[in-house]
Amino acid sequence: MKLSNPESIQESEKEFIDTINAELDWDVIEKMLLDKHNFEVQDDIEYKDGNLIVYNNEIAYKFDFEIKVPLSVIFNRGGECLSMSTTREDEAFEDAEDMEGQNSDIPQIPGAGPDKKNKEEMAVEIADLICEINNKA
Repeated sequence: MKLSNPESIQESEKEFIDTINAELDWDVIEKMLLDKHNFEVQDDIEYKDGNLIVYNNEIAYKFDFEIKVPLSVIFNRGGECLSMSTTREDEAFEDAEDMEGQNSDIPQIPGAGPDKKNKEEMAVEIADLICEINNKA
């Protein structure tokens, strides 16, 4: 025996979730992303879904969003990864150029650098990070 119209309940729940979503403080969320995950949001954040859930034995709200983040990868002519960052700052690039200038008197040996196992580990790490970024978006 139904006590209420299921469509009415679902519509009211959707309106409730939309109201909460509209009140989210995006300045705080973006600060948390930067502090905790060290990346900045590039473009608009796209809302995907919201729901009422139970989390650690308490009522909570789960919102899923699609976001773009910058990804900078620096590697040498031998293909070895030198740096990876999810913050794209002109200063970071300038720092790398400064370091290059400081090290220009050191002879560069093509192919010298991390051994093959280290390269493979870095490649796996890069793939994992890209996958993590895509899955969290």
